Amino acid sequence: MPDQRELRLPDEVRLHVEVSGPADAEVTVILLHGWTLDGRAWHKQLADLRSRFGDRVRVVSYDARGHGRSSCMALRTATLAQLGDDLAAVLDEVASAGPVVLVGHSMGGMTVMEYAHRHPAHFAARTAGLVFVSTTAEGHAHTAYGLSPRIARLIRLAETTGAGVLARCGSWRPPRPLLRALAPSIRWMLFGDHCSASDIRLVTSAVARASLRSIGGFRASIGGQHRLATLAALAHLPAAALVGDRDRLTPPPCAESIAAALPATELTVCPGAGHMLMMERPDEVNAALAGVLHRVLAAVPAGPPPGPHRPTGTRGRRAPAGRTTG
Repeated sequence: MPDQRELRLPDEVRLHVEVSGPADAEVTVILLHGWTLDGRAWHKQLADLRSRFGDRVRVVSYDARGHGRSSCMALRTATLAQLGDDLAAVLDEVASAGPVVLVGHSMGGMTVMEYAHRHPAHFAARTAGLVFVSTTAEGHAHTAYGLSPRIARLIRLAETTGAGVLARCGSWRPPRPLLRALAPSIRWMLFGDHCSASDIRLVTSAVARASLRSIGGFRASIGGQHRLATLAALAHLPAAALVGDRDRLTPPPCAESIAAALPATELTVCPGAGHMLMMERPDEVNAALAGVLHRVLAAVPAGPPPGPHRPTGTRGRRAPAGRTTG
């Protein structure tokens, strides 16, 4: 069973953190979930990592501020910039030595980019690999919900207005009866051609745990993000990017621009899949993560892991670019 702990941040927000694997593992994997979700979204990846790598890998997942079992926060801190700072704090607390592989879904991928932008020296000293799942470096530039541009603009206007109202609702949580009524909309927005009832229940349960402040408050920061230039400076790292061709929130052009900024990235486009690739296409996500981890492990020097904030020996290492479909 994962070790559960609470990390108190400087602004008194408490993060729920789960850690599995030994402290002296060769590599630490950090799993970052998406907007309105929580760490449970990665349950299929957690099981696969334990099966494939055993004690060679330590796995850390946590609920972002205002999400899951983490506490709510001041509205002014509902930003990607703050999430980047939070990630740096998590690394210092639970993965203070050795190389790390950062794995981000949707908002989690944006968090990784913000961490790289705001803490470049910290990032460069610790990060040995990247996996981006259904995310973007360009805010809502490509988000059309699979609809016509005119209707997409109307939906975005309604969404932005509603987000402003929700952001002022503090730590209240969405009423469960309302979420049950919205389940068909959640299924349409987040999933592709096929999904299981258990996946819908997990996602709905996660949304029910997110504070209304986080549901509304992060919207502006997510929509306005632009971090392609930050990514371009990370081209030396082993990386993978995955997207579903039915993703209505971060469609294929989002992943394609990430791959263009990171030429060594293995890009996987999953036919018929939507935004929740960890659940819809776990085999493809697990394989991509394992591929990055194998490259990182091969570059880890023999002996004890390096001390805090020392380079891990992976800088400058490149892998051939590729594009696959799952």
